[in-house]
Amino acid sequence: MTGEKIFLWQDGEYHYPAAYGFVPFMTSYIHEDHDVHPAMIVVPGGAYRNASPSEGHLPAREFYRAGYNVFVLAYTVNLLDEPLKLQPLHDISRAVRIIRAGAEKYAVDPEQIALCGFSAGGHLCASLCVHCGDIADQDPKYQEVSNRPDAAILSYPVITSGEFAHRDSMVALLGSEPTEKELEYMSLEKHVTADTPSCFLWQTVTDATVPVENSYLFAEACRKNGVRFAHHVFSEGVHGMSIATEQWLEREFGVPYTLEQIRLLADAVSEGKTSYPKEKGAEILEDFGLNGQKKEKWTPEQKDAIRDTLKEVGIWPRLAEEWLDKIWKKK
Repeated sequence: MTGEKIFLWQDGEYHYPAAYGFVPFMTSYIHEDHDVHPAMIVVPGGAYRNASPSEGHLPAREFYRAGYNVFVLAYTVNLLDEPLKLQPLHDISRAVRIIRAGAEKYAVDPEQIALCGFSAGGHLCASLCVHCGDIADQDPKYQEVSNRPDAAILSYPVITSGEFAHRDSMVALLGSEPTEKELEYMSLEKHVTADTPSCFLWQTVTDATVPVENSYLFAEACRKNGVRFAHHVFSEGVHGMSIATEQWLEREFGVPYTLEQIRLLADAVSEGKTSYPKEKGAEILEDFGLNGQKKEKWTPEQKDAIRDTLKEVGIWPRLAEEWLDKIWKKK
């Protein structure tokens, strides 16, 4: 069913301290033809501080049109400094298991489950690709189901905790004083093995937020370990281009359901349920455009400059779809 809200955790299973009523979920985009389709889990970015609506509905519609049954993941994020640790990784692991266990219900091929992650969402997808064997599920019925994705698309991904790290993502994930062991575990280029799923990576040279070296590090690790991969680096483009269309540029993202945790957090702040001043709740709603006011991100001049890059970067979904078609034919 399109638009179904699929909760990842049942009562008593989910314990993130700053959830304030939020439970991670997926939103479905499922064809009604009753045919079996490959599955795509779309994982928005947002520096592990939010799940960006610009990277939810738009890519979901793109892969839906390409024949996928799609699920957009609203995973646990950390806006106000309650370190996430492994919670997002447990979220995405459970998401894969739910879809694979429910393959008949969701009309998907259980051997054709792909991930598509953006920025920090790319880090989360790549984390599952390299660490899936570490993530046990507390529910026995899911533990017996594989959480290994069959392929992944990593879009301008955060990869490393080293020299080229996106520091705010690492702070949101691990806190301000992570251990060396934690940093090493989340530097994903160090954990690629021959069993890592096939990966499609893309990024722009001029990305000023997540250095392009992140993609190169992971691609090189794939090459050294014999993992099938494709790597596309476009000459220009800002960070966070999603599907790089005019609709994205004009911020026509649909209903911002990926921001449910942020909305609930803002309500909790406004109601005095946190240590933050109550007025910060309204500030959060305004910052994320959840107060009914559309926010412009760029000046007209910036828009014109970005528009010039859309044609080049906007080919990435077709490239990824064609690459995945080849992956599925080899399975």
